Amino acid sequence: MNIILLGPPGAGKGTQARRLVEERGMIQLSTGDMLRDARSSGTEIGQKVAAIMDAGQLVTDEIVIGLIEEKLRGDHGGGFIFDGFPRTLGQADALRDLMMKHATHLDAVIEMRVDDEALVQRITARSTCGGCGEVYNDITKPIPDDGKCSNCGSTEFKRRADDNEESLKTRLMEYYKKTSPLIGYYYALGDHFAVDGLAEIDAVAAQIGAVLDR
Repeated sequence: MNIILLGPPGAGKGTQARRLVEERGMIQLSTGDMLRDARSSGTEIGQKVAAIMDAGQLVTDEIVIGLIEEKLRGDHGGGFIFDGFPRTLGQADALRDLMMKHATHLDAVIEMRVDDEALVQRITARSTCGGCGEVYNDITKPIPDDGKCSNCGSTEFKRRADDNEESLKTRLMEYYKKTSPLIGYYYALGDHFAVDGLAEIDAVAAQIGAVLDR
């Protein structure tokens, strides 16, 4: 089972991806994590990534596809969750070609639909555990009274510098310009499904589970 979780910044993709990893043994392919791992790996492609990142340049689609291909050659576990890729139609085409090359395919592209104003309220109240990445929210899921993460016990919490209304609206505009066309792309291929990204975390997980178990 290979899927893409699609949605604007703060829609809850990371939270749901972690649940799928824990509950279904899926493998999360986060672009950021793959680049960081490659940079420290010492491999040929890792050296390329390190040189590009050290120069402050953007890593090319070709390199990201190369990193994904390395993963496709390894253990598939319960399937892959693509997180942060693709972001553009060109990347979607490249991913489709790569998966066909390896005789595999996407089973579902799950769009986490959200209301922009509600999303802004959610994100500006968001904080993250510095130990395990568990996400908290001042309104819907506050940090426990004892100041410890309920998942790992860490007492370190942080907020992203760009989790403010102005920055978020800029990030949303970028998403709508570049990434939202993927919704139509995958709808045309018959891979698109939508869930309510603003529902409670367990309710969203249940909706995603229903898509995967269909």
